[in-house]
Amino acid sequence: MFRSRIYKWLVVGMLWFVCFFNYADRQAIFSVFPLLKQEMDLSDVQLGVIGASFMWVYAFGAPFAGAIGDRFNRKFLILAGLIFWSLITIATALSTKYWHLVLFRALEGLGETFYFPASMSLLSDYHGPDTRSRAMGIHQSSVYAGTIAGGALAGFMGQYYGWRSGFYVFGWCGVVLGAVLIALLKEPQRTRSAEPAPAAPRSGLREALRGVFASPMTPVLMCVFIGANFVAMVFLTWMPSYLYRKFSMSLTMAGLSATAYLQIASVLGVISGGVLADRLARKHRGGRMMAQALGLACGVPFLFLTGWTLSAPVLVLAMAGFGYFKGLYDANIWASLYDVVKPERRATAVGLMNCIGWLGGSAAPIAIAAASARYGMSACLSATSAIYFSLAGLLMWGVSRFMRGRPVSSGAV
Repeated sequence: MFRSRIYKWLVVGMLWFVCFFNYADRQAIFSVFPLLKQEMDLSDVQLGVIGASFMWVYAFGAPFAGAIGDRFNRKFLILAGLIFWSLITIATALSTKYWHLVLFRALEGLGETFYFPASMSLLSDYHGPDTRSRAMGIHQSSVYAGTIAGGALAGFMGQYYGWRSGFYVFGWCGVVLGAVLIALLKEPQRTRSAEPAPAAPRSGLREALRGVFASPMTPVLMCVFIGANFVAMVFLTWMPSYLYRKFSMSLTMAGLSATAYLQIASVLGVISGGVLADRLARKHRGGRMMAQALGLACGVPFLFLTGWTLSAPVLVLAMAGFGYFKGLYDANIWASLYDVVKPERRATAVGLMNCIGWLGGSAAPIAIAAASARYGMSACLSATSAIYFSLAGLLMWGVSRFMRGRPVSSGAV
């Protein structure tokens, strides 16, 4: 049953909703920063620590989550993680002190760190090279939908019902979803490499890392992910407060505007990026990376505009443009990695890449809070365009240097 053409796309749909709550829960806190700042008398740097505490635990837990995902039942890891982080989301609403928020955000990072290594590994066993970018691109759209919902609903409910209300809604919905999917989601048989592996999948850490870094393109992809994650976290963390302060928007409009235009455009970007990458991958070994580099390069002028403009309509256009081209990159984050990592090391690779990438991203909330005090938030937003420009160049260098030759039909070298 679970290898059928219909069910493999139903799996994408089920994981879509899990990932939706994964991102709604983590984004909700940023839309209520102004309320937290007022109620608990917090500085911007303290707010940045609240945002970063999630990322620190998420990042450091990711390699362990990846190794566990290559060894244990992935369905259990996905659904247990969903229920755990949903309960922590509910607990966040009970916070009355600054350290409560830091603690619960850290625990939420622990719960969510298991999701991507397990889910991407599971999804890759349902979808081979011919449909993998499309499947992962559709799944990636849930990141944007969840981010919009988290930002908009938390802002709306915070404005009218208090900042805690949105956390109750998202938390209980996640618990119910986890209970329902216990009966519906099935664990597939794991895919193995076509050629004999030099070491068994249950070998030690050294052999696991050797398998992950067998291709020199792997560290290139990870370095690019660090930079892309840093830029993304700048916008996710501070754009609601930026709109609230500079454009005098309400909490509802700031939460919605900070996420909707960018994320809706990203949905279109990941869908078109998935289709484009699958086509390029049939002709070029580094086809998926080429699609990512295109997205990074084309996003540069729009990133610059987000901080430079004083016009709200131009800001909306800039955010939408950045979001669309960000989607081209995002659609192939894991599919590109799987083109250079053996199937039995996929969860480990995702876990390690998540660790490195989110450690880079965790610097963004605090770094931008400190830098904006001296240079202003507008200048900090525009400066992220230089990061995207550098990442596009690095990725194209890696493709030209390490991804020559014919496409790999098995989906991993």
